[in-house]
Amino acid sequence: MRNLVLTLFFLVAVCPAQSFEPVATLPDWVSVEANVPYDQYKETVLDIMQPKAAATGKRPGMLVIHGGGWVGGTKEQVVESFCLPYVEKGFVVANVEYRLAKVAPAPAAVMDVLKAADWFRRNAGRYNVDGKRIAVIGNSAGGHLALMVGMTAKSAKLGPTGKVAAVINIYGITDVADQLSGPNTRDYAVTWVPDEPGRLELARRVSPMTYVRRDLPPILTVHGDADETVPYEHGTNLTKALRQAGATAEMISVPQGKHGFSKEQWAGVLPQIFKFLERHRIVR
Repeated sequence: MRNLVLTLFFLVAVCPAQSFEPVATLPDWVSVEANVPYDQYKETVLDIMQPKAAATGKRPGMLVIHGGGWVGGTKEQVVESFCLPYVEKGFVVANVEYRLAKVAPAPAAVMDVLKAADWFRRNAGRYNVDGKRIAVIGNSAGGHLALMVGMTAKSAKLGPTGKVAAVINIYGITDVADQLSGPNTRDYAVTWVPDEPGRLELARRVSPMTYVRRDLPPILTVHGDADETVPYEHGTNLTKALRQAGATAEMISVPQGKHGFSKEQWAGVLPQIFKFLERHRIVR
């Protein structure tokens, strides 16, 4: 299974907005409750995945958020790459779908994932999850949304906030305005944050850099230094700012890593992610 996990991670990460067929089958040791509503919209559903084997105690939880530039991607694309490795470690995984730009532009995706995180916390007991050991992970735009789950302040008025135990940001966008104009302009960002009055203020509201402060969960950023889509500086700038603010921030730099790692690069990263989770007592 490990080779399949790595291969599909590579495919999804390199082509974050491309459509892939949903995963047809899952290992027989995985239990799935699919398309559970967490809000009123047809897109706001999530899948709960967990080991079928009985637990000896409460399990850790992992909220998984797919990428795709806020304009594409589906939760099904990240089952192999982001869900199964954690289920295999005993996690209960909530794999989240959210509204994309074609349905609702910014800040809808942020509002959705905040509600998904709140739903997972409120329903932790139902799934035998330790509410104090829920982490969040995402790649690309999903990394941005994972950061927003962990960092958004109540003052933003974007939705329910509450601590997660840790955030794992895989080459996520940390400064949305940087991708709206200038040398780092990206079509997906321009689509998600349309050119309307108040655009830059909205970009600030949905940027993790806006919410840097000391009182945050541990944040791990994984970013390749050759990323051609989300500049490496997005990861380094956030990590530096968090450390200067007194927050716990770690970063894994992937030499020659692009926007999507090779199988070999990801094979080196995944064990480090689990070490991070162990250090912060999400994995025991």
